[in-house]
Amino acid sequence: MNVIDSSVKLDETVKIGHFNVIEEGVKIGSDVTIGNHVTIYAGTVIGAGVRIADGAIIGKQPTPGKTSTVKLTAAMPALELGDQVTVGSNAVLYAGAKIGHSTLVADLASVRENVEIGNECIVGRGVTVENHVKIGNRVKIQSNSYITAYTELEDFVFIAPCVTTTNDNFMGRTEERFDKIKGATVKKGARVGGASIILPGITIAEETFVAAGALVTKDTEPETVVKGLPAKFLKQVDKRELL
Repeated sequence: MNVIDSSVKLDETVKIGHFNVIEEGVKIGSDVTIGNHVTIYAGTVIGAGVRIADGAIIGKQPTPGKTSTVKLTAAMPALELGDQVTVGSNAVLYAGAKIGHSTLVADLASVRENVEIGNECIVGRGVTVENHVKIGNRVKIQSNSYITAYTELEDFVFIAPCVTTTNDNFMGRTEERFDKIKGATVKKGARVGGASIILPGITIAEETFVAAGALVTKDTEPETVVKGLPAKFLKQVDKRELL
């Protein structure tokens, strides 16, 4: 049995599984497929050709904790999914996010409010994208990476599995931190290797290659390979590997 608000208009091309809840004002384009046990919250906008797998939570409002640095004064605007977006099983997508066309948000991934994700991106299995993040076009974020709040990933960035970005040098101990929280900026075409850690406020320059397991403690130079603990210049990126 599905529970679908009477305000929701579905054409004959929409396919819906079992035990779904679709709240008032949801807009669903043509040729959409929705699996089983999916919840779609009020006002969500779903483009044409979208695929939503079993158990996904779509467009929920955020509920920050009492001591969270995030303060909400009003409800977030509705989640918007562009055409041909794919949402994996048990993914959670919050209200206040916009996801561009042909982007994949894989199984168990989480995308918070005030997030913008561009076109033809991959947000891998188990990835967390926190609030106030901007992601460009054709970005790939592989499984289990953590994209902290106030991070920007520009076009064609590659984030390997288990990468951690950070944004708070005070780790919650002083009031001073509120004015200094800042995530990384990863510029166009940069590549960040598996299990790397990027410290708060760091800029990874265009076409930088961060080797696996690196600890990036300072800004990088364009088209360089950095490696180590802390990460240091190793060599220039091979010209054949540049965009």
